[in-house]
Amino acid sequence: MIRLIGVTPDNWRTELAVNKDQERFVANRTVLLARAYAYRDLGSRAFIICSDDTPVGMALYYTDPEYGEYEFSQFFIDRRYQGRGFGYEAAKRILDLMREDGRFDRVSLCYIDGDEAARKLYEKLGFRHTGEVEDDEVMMELMLR
Repeated sequence: MIRLIGVTPDNWRTELAVNKDQERFVANRTVLLARAYAYRDLGSRAFIICSDDTPVGMALYYTDPEYGEYEFSQFFIDRRYQGRGFGYEAAKRILDLMREDGRFDRVSLCYIDGDEAARKLYEKLGFRHTGEVEDDEVMMELMLR
């Protein structure tokens, strides 16, 4: 069972990483935590994704009141646990948290062009391309309601 555990002083050093060939697509643990801190005034929420009690990944989202949306900013599953459906289940749970919060109806995210695993996952979750691309970042959005 997938659980989301908030990042705390007790667990922030959990060693999680993607494969070398995926490093250009996702931020590492340190960058994710730095972004969580930088966006703390926008309600950032950083999570360790666990399968039962085993840490398998990390995620971050925050609110963007200026655009009236949630920004699903960072998300990765550790190289040892990829391909088991953990990413899909964790992302669904995170989207449910946004729905429960209820402040906004839209979620935005981007993925790096060429990251086919991310594109397929986000499309499976219902995200659609906005038509916008910034540098190599492909923008997507999902309506929560």
